[in-house]
Amino acid sequence: MHPFDIKSALLAKHAQHVVLIHFPIALFLVGFLFDLVAQRTRNRALAAAAYYNIVGAALSTIPVLITGVLAWLWALGGHKLKGILLDHLVLASMSSAFIWIAAWLHYRANRQDSRPLSAYRLALEFLAATLLMLTGHLGGFLSGVNLPG
Repeated sequence: MHPFDIKSALLAKHAQHVVLIHFPIALFLVGFLFDLVAQRTRNRALAAAAYYNIVGAALSTIPVLITGVLAWLWALGGHKLKGILLDHLVLASMSSAFIWIAAWLHYRANRQDSRPLSAYRLALEFLAATLLMLTGHLGGFLSGVNLPG
């Protein structure tokens, strides 16, 4: 495949998932870091940046989950999930759910200025970040990036 062959890149069976997955990972991890620093320094600008990053990460999980399922259907013909692929799907679903819960907590607090952010949100965001990193790690094995040797 030629590196500038747009047709091959767009029509590859899993290319869109591999490209799109970087958005929720980056947005959520940066949003989590902004939230940690904002909590410590009481910086409202960083809190706003955390809000927008985490909500953006939640929204970007939708096309990622869709393209992940499509990649499974196209690349494997919808065969039964097992092993790393099954683990990847379960962790991706859990990661997405926790990202959406974190986004909802931020949205709810941002919508009502008098309502403070929940104290447990940082623990929830830490769990979501951990699940997200594990999901990406398994995805690296599936894509061939994390092969031994």
